[in-house]
Amino acid sequence: MTPLPPARPGEITPRPGWFPRLGGAILFYTRLPLPSGWQPRFEGIAPLAPVVGLGLGLGLVGVDFTLGQLGMPPLIRSALVIGLGVWLTGGLHLDGAMDTADGLAVMAPERRLAVMADSRSGAFGVMAAIAILGLKTLALAELTTGRGWVLVAALVWGRWGQVVAIARYPYLRAEGKGALHREHLRSPQDWLLGLALALVLHAGWGWSQPDQLGAVGISLLGGLGLALGTGAWLHRRLGGHTGDTYGATVEWTETLFLCLATLL
Repeated sequence: MTPLPPARPGEITPRPGWFPRLGGAILFYTRLPLPSGWQPRFEGIAPLAPVVGLGLGLGLVGVDFTLGQLGMPPLIRSALVIGLGVWLTGGLHLDGAMDTADGLAVMAPERRLAVMADSRSGAFGVMAAIAILGLKTLALAELTTGRGWVLVAALVWGRWGQVVAIARYPYLRAEGKGALHREHLRSPQDWLLGLALALVLHAGWGWSQPDQLGAVGISLLGGLGLALGTGAWLHRRLGGHTGDTYGATVEWTETLFLCLATLL
């Protein structure tokens, strides 16, 4: 791949077109292969994370529907769907949530980034993973109305929260994958794409189930608040974000949104 020319002082860093960046987003955020001939680029892929979430969500809904038609109980198929989601992403976001939990458990703030950079998982990281996977599975199993809509919306909101965190808060490491995301981000237009996807999803949910408009409206506000609030809370605790906290933003936004949906 030919590298892009560097930006001159005062200029916006150039980045590839939409289609190559979509290929890069699929490769970066999932373990799915690309068709031959699709040349991926990774500069500026962060705004397309909600699009990847949309695709993953639709695929998981298809699997969930098929298992339901085969008569599989809701709890078992929910566990399989959540597990498949982790496998499809290569555990990328879950690993970040685990590292973040380990870092936040350290009392000395100056040591948190070093602990998060350690590839070994500590007790708090394991507990965070158990909580995330358990809450997601149980919450999804409890949903009988709007199950598919909620699952897809959760994946979109989580990744939109990541985009906002990249755009709003400083990156705490001199190097890393997150630095590439921030360098090529265009704010505010880049985070509008994920927000538009989430709005369209909730509009479709309300149109398909007009008797649930109140719940749809609350879930819309809840998703917006959780996506913004999770990234803001992590920024407050750490003074900024890293690639690990981006993953934690995705995972905890998804988890809390699914839990919220059980109340509606």
